[in-house]
Amino acid sequence: MDIVVFGAGSLGSLVGGLLAREHDVTLVAREAHARAVRESGLRLESVDDSPIHVSPAATTDGTGLEAELAVVTVKSFDTDGAAQTLATGSFDAVCSLQNGMGNEATLAARLEVPILAGTATYGAILREPGVVACTGVGEVVLGARDGGPSAIAERVGKSFVAAGLETTVADDMPRRLWEKLAVNAGINAVTALTATENGAVLEEPATDLARAATRETARVARARGVSLSNREALTAMETVAEATAANTSSMRQDVLADRRTEIDAINGYVVDRAADSRLEVPRNRTLTALVRTWERGRGLR
Repeated sequence: MDIVVFGAGSLGSLVGGLLAREHDVTLVAREAHARAVRESGLRLESVDDSPIHVSPAATTDGTGLEAELAVVTVKSFDTDGAAQTLATGSFDAVCSLQNGMGNEATLAARLEVPILAGTATYGAILREPGVVACTGVGEVVLGARDGGPSAIAERVGKSFVAAGLETTVADDMPRRLWEKLAVNAGINAVTALTATENGAVLEEPATDLARAATRETARVARARGVSLSNREALTAMETVAEATAANTSSMRQDVLADRRTEIDAINGYVVDRAADSRLEVPRNRTLTALVRTWERGRGLR
């Protein structure tokens, strides 16, 4: 399969690199990273295995590209720009593997191809240009963004499996996206604001705040017709936090690097959708306000 990975930072490079073992892959990345990949290939490092070297194509210019699939891994606030660029090319399908909610709708508004929703629990860090480390083997889950069966999702899923990616094709992506949102709402902002690893949300004094933000997210999901109980959301959040206890959340990585975060698509999304349903979500509102205040103080908003 011909695949474009648009926004090849840490996760995009890991997924793209693994896919490149079996498929023709083009990474759309920042200049330094793209140049390193073109000159020396992409090095995939792992805690348990020997490094893997692959040689995907790499470019900084995502305009006019053609492929069977585009995998979008940009930050949520860059989704509209990515969609505009992808619209200059030709693809059979586009799959979002991004954090937060609302990305698929943004892509669908500009692209007249099937849009697949996806989640990825692989851990990845871009060590340096041309080198990405897998910090935890996870799973890719993908499917039709509105749920139900999808022939193109099945085809993409088989292609991912053929490349060695743990992949599930699901027919309940709306619920899965909300469950992931509940996980991120409980972990990301708390760890970013407190400079702690993910495991901190399992212990006092952070656990009450993280659990409350997770429960609020599940309540908003139910108000929008998605079946997600508080217990299911809490179990998912605690399972991820335990499995990644020593990991640094993506939002904390952004704060450490003085980068804009994805707060608008995570806790901020919960706040916005709660307002639509006239629900109160005080913990998500507070976490959103604090992270946005930090961003404004750094001139990032």
